[in-house]
Amino acid sequence: MSEVWFTALVLAVGLERVAELIVSSRNAAWSLARGGVESGRGHYPFMVVLHTGLLVAAVAEVWLLDRPFRWWGWVALVVVLLAQLLRWWCISTLGRQWTTRVVVVPGARRVGSGPYRFVAHPNYVAVVAEGAALPLVHSAWMTALAFTVLNAVLLRTRLAAERAALRELV
Repeated sequence: MSEVWFTALVLAVGLERVAELIVSSRNAAWSLARGGVESGRGHYPFMVVLHTGLLVAAVAEVWLLDRPFRWWGWVALVVVLLAQLLRWWCISTLGRQWTTRVVVVPGARRVGSGPYRFVAHPNYVAVVAEGAALPLVHSAWMTALAFTVLNAVLLRTRLAAERAALRELV
């Protein structure tokens, strides 16, 4: 896979993220209009910077450090695609309750179907998998490592906020 194709892949993931933000904004507005309460606002800007940084750094590392495409890049690409499928399964399962922020409508029911039957936070499984695999599609191992470490720190804060907020659900 050439650097150009990798850049196109990262741009496609970036466009997917824009689609997520559109869905998230609509869902957050819907939830807030019904008395939804947002938690964990303080960490959200760091999340935005980290996820944007993943995309920029992956492309920069490939181009600036002349990272080669290796055969295992195909495996990483499959992981990236599976992460997208899992993410959109989460979004469709949660419906209007899904946002990139932690917004909970008091009295709403906690979702236990779809991927939530198997794991409490499947969207974060997708985030972790994608964050490691996307840069590795084209051997950008420094970006994969940095994102993984920083994301682990951030997810600790995010999960604490989310768990506290979800206690409010029925």
